[in-house]
Amino acid sequence: MSWSPQPEPLGQLAQFLKESLNPRDKTAQKNAELALKNAGANPDINNYLAYLCISPEVPVALSNDDYFIARSAAAVMLKNNVKTSYKTMAEPNKDYLRSTILQGLQDQDKRIRSYAGNVVTEIVRQGGILGWPQVLAELISLIENRNGNIASHIQDGAMSALLKICEDHKKALNKVYDGQRPLDFLIPKLIEFTTSPTSEVRSKALGTLNFFIDDPMPQAMQDNVEKFLAQLFALAQNDQDEEVRRFICRSFTKLASNVPALVLPHVSGIIDYVLVQQKGDPESDLALDAAEFFFENCEVEELQDEFAQHLDKIVPVLLESMIYSQDDQAKLEAEAEEDAEKEDKEEDIKPQFASAKEKGIAVKPEDFANGNGYAYDDELSDGELEEDDDYGEDPEEMWNLRKCSAAALDTFATRFHERVFEFTLPYLKNNLNHAEWPNREAAVLALGAISVGCMETVQPSLPDLVPFLISLLTDTQPVVRQITCWALGRYSSWASHLDAAGKQQFFEPMMEGILFRMLDNNKRVQEAAASAFANLEDQATREITPYCVIIAQQFVRCFAKYKDKNMYILYDCVQTLAEHVGPDMAQPAIVDLLMPALIQRWTTVSDKSREMFPLLECLAYIATALGEAFAPYAKPFFSRCIKIIQDNLEEGNLAASQVYMDTPDKDFLVTSLDLLSAIIQALDGDRASELIATANPNFFELLAYCMRDSNNDVKQSAYALLGDCAIYVFAQMQPYLDSIMRILTMQLDLSEALRDTDPMLKETAFRVINNACWSVGEISMRHQAGMDPYVEDLLQKLGMILFSQQVPESLNQNAAIALGRMGLGNDQRIAPHLAQFAPTFLTVMQSVEWTDEKLDAFRGFVQIVLDNPQALEQCLLAFFSAIASVPADSRKVPVSQTERPFEGFHKALMAYKNMIPDFDGFISHLPQEQQYELRQNYSL
Repeated sequence: MSWSPQPEPLGQLAQFLKESLNPRDKTAQKNAELALKNAGANPDINNYLAYLCISPEVPVALSNDDYFIARSAAAVMLKNNVKTSYKTMAEPNKDYLRSTILQGLQDQDKRIRSYAGNVVTEIVRQGGILGWPQVLAELISLIENRNGNIASHIQDGAMSALLKICEDHKKALNKVYDGQRPLDFLIPKLIEFTTSPTSEVRSKALGTLNFFIDDPMPQAMQDNVEKFLAQLFALAQNDQDEEVRRFICRSFTKLASNVPALVLPHVSGIIDYVLVQQKGDPESDLALDAAEFFFENCEVEELQDEFAQHLDKIVPVLLESMIYSQDDQAKLEAEAEEDAEKEDKEEDIKPQFASAKEKGIAVKPEDFANGNGYAYDDELSDGELEEDDDYGEDPEEMWNLRKCSAAALDTFATRFHERVFEFTLPYLKNNLNHAEWPNREAAVLALGAISVGCMETVQPSLPDLVPFLISLLTDTQPVVRQITCWALGRYSSWASHLDAAGKQQFFEPMMEGILFRMLDNNKRVQEAAASAFANLEDQATREITPYCVIIAQQFVRCFAKYKDKNMYILYDCVQTLAEHVGPDMAQPAIVDLLMPALIQRWTTVSDKSREMFPLLECLAYIATALGEAFAPYAKPFFSRCIKIIQDNLEEGNLAASQVYMDTPDKDFLVTSLDLLSAIIQALDGDRASELIATANPNFFELLAYCMRDSNNDVKQSAYALLGDCAIYVFAQMQPYLDSIMRILTMQLDLSEALRDTDPMLKETAFRVINNACWSVGEISMRHQAGMDPYVEDLLQKLGMILFSQQVPESLNQNAAIALGRMGLGNDQRIAPHLAQFAPTFLTVMQSVEWTDEKLDAFRGFVQIVLDNPQALEQCLLAFFSAIASVPADSRKVPVSQTERPFEGFHKALMAYKNMIPDFDGFISHLPQEQQYELRQNYSL
């Protein structure tokens, strides 16, 4: 289009852009930012920015370096403007951008090409493929270079832009527009570009194709995948460019994951190729990309036989790859210091997240965790080229060849067991006692990696290996001590379940060794030891009980020594001990040790500190384990939780009215509510009631606020606390019951949860409703006939949950239990509806384990049945089957009732015996063992 900039404002704009990035003159920088903000009102501002971005001609007033800064700033500002206001931009300005910005891809400077590519992709992102349909053809024309007069850097710029567009618009490119699908044209072109003489084009073409090797695979990729595979083999044979080989490995990895049947005939050759790349240069990114072929595919069922045949080649290469790189060794040796006295930097402390409590029958979450337990956090999209890592990045934190190889070895061991150990054993013999610490460290890592998969095979060797590992806990190199703690933790299950003599010989030295290392003078070793000990506690469970005084003594020493970061994992150690030892923690020797240390930390941590989350969670476990022994300490904890909740709610209300105020962290509410719940459960009713009565502000009014919170985790914990209050302090809750029941009934509405499109939000919403159902049941058990005003609404809501096929089974079950328990005292109100819900109720309850809650639900259901026995005509046999299935120990008198539960069942059975002419013939349709149970237990 015929637009051109005015020289004077163009020069001024370039000057302002340059000054806006001038860190040395803050005044000039602020003035420039203000001027740019004012310039934003000019309707042609984006045209000026685009012109600066694409124009290499340096204005007289600026140096080359200054002009580059101005062009970069112009590109960034333009991209941001496109992102925020492209849809409202005038059409002539859009036309100018689309007609000129591609020239930026032809710039001599790679950085400018990248910036221009970002603008191109943002225009397509905001306007859609149809908003700039010719962009694909123009980019492809530049890459094709049919006339042979386009420089390789221009092809590279165009290919980079095409890669980004494909990454952002995978689905849009697979749609039909005017009878044509862009991918049908693009995929063959991309395969063609992998033969380009320009290595950057070849590698980025491979990276772009990788976006489309997904499940489900687009039809255009399916139609060309064999051609693509053939081209990969050709490149693998001839291409020496490292970046291209990286993407060949990535392509093999994705194809093996998503179309294993296609690559199966060629797996042997692919494995050989990948192993060569992995062994070539352990310091390179290529080695990591090669190793990820095994990490990503070692569990693909179709490839197992092939992997099994090549373990003799794969395992040694994985083992060789588990040694720290030369650069990482240098960094770790430089950091091998006694730093226990140094204060932690705030940025080094990882954020903690609270997990809300779930009551009743738990929703089973999808397992999103990595199966082999190794940190794998590759945030790059498939095919995306990563930027250089910062030099200072911690080699122990980053995903690297060492971790990738260890993770793959772990999974192969789980699959192939003794075969992996067979090829690992020689490596262990040669390296566990190696003179060089990196070899020792890698051998210990290997031994830990195979622990789960090869346990039966390794077990005969453990009496020799474990003492040797314990000796490595005193290694001079902190990294060796660190990995040894981890490896011992992996074998703690074996040691903790030996006989008494075995425990004395192996478990106790292992435990003492890890405990001793918890007080190491190196913080990383402290952290590894504490993590290993928490794992040991989890593996040993009750076996840890005889040692808990010694353990508590060491924990107290750690409280005195640890800085903030390691305090987080120490809380985990303490709460895990409390979880597994339980009431045995209440002995004075432990209480008198641990509680002062926890109280000292409690007084140190501010209400706003994120450390409050793990501390509150830890105290909840301690309160549960100590029970009444926690009573002398309860009041200050209880009062402070009330204060934290009140402050958080007030800040939340203020933030809602202030645009620029951050919303307070909801985890403060979650963990405070959970500790309140634990305290109420731990204390006797009178003491708990006293704490609630003296709470300021009012306890139940605060709880009602939390029950209405917008955050699902907060609501989940609030409803858990509500149910606990119903169990332990119902009399105090009763005056507030009317308002609580209104909120509770609203929470049982499924509609909002079913509308959630985010799977995680949907799951947490279901957890809230789960706890709400459980609370209904607990309140019903105490309030009984007092539930009358709420029965109709509750019945409708619980019925919707009971019948829903769109909720987890656990939610159906909790709704059924709540509905049944509501029948105690409200049977006459519910009886007219019995025929509608009885068949589903009985079907759902079949899959619920027998507990006091299930028994209470059936007691309530039987009372409803006695009011309307005819309603069970369609499901009577299922009812009899349920009664016959009540286990013997459930037929004893539970705490919650004075009448023997089977007396109500007996009344119901006798009523039906009198109603059914051939009663014996009717129950003969039940299995023999159920007929026997009915006759034996109910005098039939």
